[in-house]
Amino acid sequence: MSRTLPLALLALCASAFAQDYPSKPITMVVPFPPGGVAEIVGRPLASLMEKSLKQPIVLINRPGAGGAVGMGSVAKGPADGYTILMGLSSISIFPVSDRINGKTPPYELKDFTPIALVTADPTVLVVRADGPYKTVKDFVDAAKANPGKINYSSSGVYGTLHVAMEIFANAAGIKLFHIPYQGGGPAVTALLAGQVEASPQGPAAAIGHIRAGKMRALASWGTQRLKLLPDIPTFKELGYDAEFYIWTGVFAAAATPAPIVTKLRQAVREAATSPEFNAAMEKVSTPVAYLDAPEFRQYWEHDAARLKTALEKIGRVEEK
Repeated sequence: MSRTLPLALLALCASAFAQDYPSKPITMVVPFPPGGVAEIVGRPLASLMEKSLKQPIVLINRPGAGGAVGMGSVAKGPADGYTILMGLSSISIFPVSDRINGKTPPYELKDFTPIALVTADPTVLVVRADGPYKTVKDFVDAAKANPGKINYSSSGVYGTLHVAMEIFANAAGIKLFHIPYQGGGPAVTALLAGQVEASPQGPAAAIGHIRAGKMRALASWGTQRLKLLPDIPTFKELGYDAEFYIWTGVFAAAATPAPIVTKLRQAVREAATSPEFNAAMEKVSTPVAYLDAPEFRQYWEHDAARLKTALEKIGRVEEK
């Protein structure tokens, strides 16, 4: 009885706590600096989730280590539903890449519970519009003529953009010089400023600069051409076995009580399927790809397995 009673009390307390949820503001962690895909999606989503949850959702940028710092803070933080994560596909990368490099991962995938997939877009290779590269062939030829000299920016070592570019470089048989930044936004700024020659980017982060004539898109990592860039070929069209998607999803810590997870799932569903959110994503040319938790978990597991294979093929990558 002495052991059963406390467990019963704990269950009652958890149930009561979940019924009151949320009773205070919620923090949405974006593990990158301002300006990247996670914030572009997360900010309007959080604003609409507030309507359902009846509490403010405060978006906080917590960058570092290509996103691993912010992701780890949610994984290891309180599992009470008051801190949630707007993560990218790179969430699957760090447990694998750290082991490849002999490090202890900052979290494991089992430390999270998936709430919903929100968007999914293939990465796009962009260069400066005033640069010398008009086609992927131009870029590959230059890289082969100058091994390790052509540089590119990414969101951080082993971050989403870094892995995408290394998958392409491996498929093309070229060696590039990687310059990591603390997020997709700074990586775009570096390209525009002429600090680097190329960058893989999510379409949402690049399309404005492409349309403004500041960047040129050379190819995408998708299996079919992007609707917003119908003239841009895929790497697969060009004969390179390079495929990669930047997706955004909402996560909570794994031990978050089921009733709270249910409320979060409902809030994301109402927000992500609303006309307001779809209109906001259309403005930034990002297609909504909403999946509820069960379907998202299957999608995530498949994607994580594919990325694990890609990372093991890339192997150890020394940080510059």
